[in-house]
Amino acid sequence: MNDTPPTLTESALRGIACKCPRCGKGRIYSGFLTLRPSCETCGLDYSFMDSGDGPAIFMIMIAGAIVVAAALIVEVKYQPPFWVHAVLWLPLILATTLLPLRSMKSLLIALQYHHKAAPGQLIDRAPK
Repeated sequence: MNDTPPTLTESALRGIACKCPRCGKGRIYSGFLTLRPSCETCGLDYSFMDSGDGPAIFMIMIAGAIVVAAALIVEVKYQPPFWVHAVLWLPLILATTLLPLRSMKSLLIALQYHHKAAPGQLIDRAPK
């Protein structure tokens, strides 16, 4: 196994591909968003991985900007009835949030691994 740590670009690409952040070969997920306990290739324990709500928040913000901009452009230019908006934007909302969510979650996990992120710790600042 190669002991050199991956570069930032390699880590990001491994994350986008939903692969193990250490070896780049094993899969991270066992389900749609369910993480495996460990890498099937290199044995990396995935218990450290916690992306929290970050991926969902990023996708909501990005998708919101895309859908709102598109809806405003269509409304101003064509003024369609409301049912047309529902038919157009509901599938777009689902596509722009659910499709990239796995990759965004694994990207944040890979970056967390790359930067050796750990839970915050309180330090003792008592006067000496």
